[in-house]
Amino acid sequence: MTFAPADFTRLNQKQDVELITRPSLSYWQDSWLRLKANRRALVSLYIIAAILFFTLAGPWLWPVNPAAQDLDQISQPPGAERTAIVVPPYQPWDGTALVQEAGSRDTEGQEAERPETGFRLAAPATTQGVRLSWEPLPGATGHRVYRNLFPVGEELAFGVPVAEYFTNDALFFEDRLDVQPGTYYYSLVGLDERGNLLEVFETIAVDVRRVITVEEALEKGLVAQAAALEPGDEVELALHPLGTDYIGRDMLARLMAGARVSLFIGIGAPVLFVLFGVIFGSISGFVGGRVDAFMMRFADFVVALPFLLFMILFKIAFGIGPGESGVMPMLVALVVLMWPATARLVRGQILQIREQGYIGASQLLGARTNYLILRHMIPNTMGVILVTITFSIPNAIFIEAFLSFIGMGVAPPTPSWGSMSNEGIRNMLTTPHELIFPAIMISLTVLAFNLLGDGLRDALDARMRNTE
Repeated sequence: MTFAPADFTRLNQKQDVELITRPSLSYWQDSWLRLKANRRALVSLYIIAAILFFTLAGPWLWPVNPAAQDLDQISQPPGAERTAIVVPPYQPWDGTALVQEAGSRDTEGQEAERPETGFRLAAPATTQGVRLSWEPLPGATGHRVYRNLFPVGEELAFGVPVAEYFTNDALFFEDRLDVQPGTYYYSLVGLDERGNLLEVFETIAVDVRRVITVEEALEKGLVAQAAALEPGDEVELALHPLGTDYIGRDMLARLMAGARVSLFIGIGAPVLFVLFGVIFGSISGFVGGRVDAFMMRFADFVVALPFLLFMILFKIAFGIGPGESGVMPMLVALVVLMWPATARLVRGQILQIREQGYIGASQLLGARTNYLILRHMIPNTMGVILVTITFSIPNAIFIEAFLSFIGMGVAPPTPSWGSMSNEGIRNMLTTPHELIFPAIMISLTVLAFNLLGDGLRDALDARMRNTE
């Protein structure tokens, strides 16, 4: 096909011309657009911002002392019943009064009729105490009383022995050993003349109600005046949105306090050792030669050092004894031993950048070494540095949680997510929330920083621009 001059029309300035242009973007503006296009990275950024807000602003929104103990609510899960019935002050029991309660149940969990004889409640079961009475079991010359949190099955696991009588002179018992609201399973087992267990036993399930006296309500600030309460009234105890731990401390307040410790180590240590690694790697890569070889062999030597051994040595050097928190030794150990990976990455980038033309032009114009490194080389490695910090933070958080979990890091009563997990694992079968909440915070933080690191790596990689 051939074209003649008549096939072309000259455009004048008055005609509309469609211009397809792309706005001029800097490297960081283009990287931010790329990061916003990555939904996982953007959601992770929002999660990290929420965790930082939870850590820094949370104590002002929830001003509860993380060390304060609420002994009326020990190991309470979220949403637990907080109602307490007002009762008169405790009076000692001699076993004579016998008031049966209609709320106890048999071993099958069904409502039990009050027997005239046998193992039974002598009074309504409350947190002041559980009063039990019984008639002698057939063939028994003595009795042993057990308490359990779970029903007694075929294996006959009665639980913890709380009382023992070798004669039938005493046929009553009052249990006041850390009685909390909930259901307890009491078993009465017969004993022979030698104190051996017989095969005859009875078991009842007892529902314990939380009670409080007027004096206790005033002391805890639940009411303003004593005249406002009478026996039989109900009051609401202090609110704990995420429950309490095994000694009655607020879980939400402890998570906030633990976040400050965990994130201080998780963010402070990576910033310090990445900064040192950047300086070390920049000097090594730019100078080159024997200096580079010597510095890299020193970095290899540091990599070979065992972290746990030096963590123990630093604790001894700082005078940290058993049961004391080793925050500073952990921070120093991370800074001293974790920088070689960053130094290697930055050295590789510097080796590439120093061969660029603008570096040679700056040298011809008389630029000094420190100027070249600070003005040209390190700014051009900021992408690698940011990604390295982002991946180092979850690693440091996990190391802190692991060391605190095994008792070498933050020790109670100082809270951290790792030490809280260590405390919560002891009661994970009965009160799993003490372990679940700190474990969720560790997992969520580590996952968010890892996904953000992936997004930053893709957004800051200049070579990715050619794929679009």
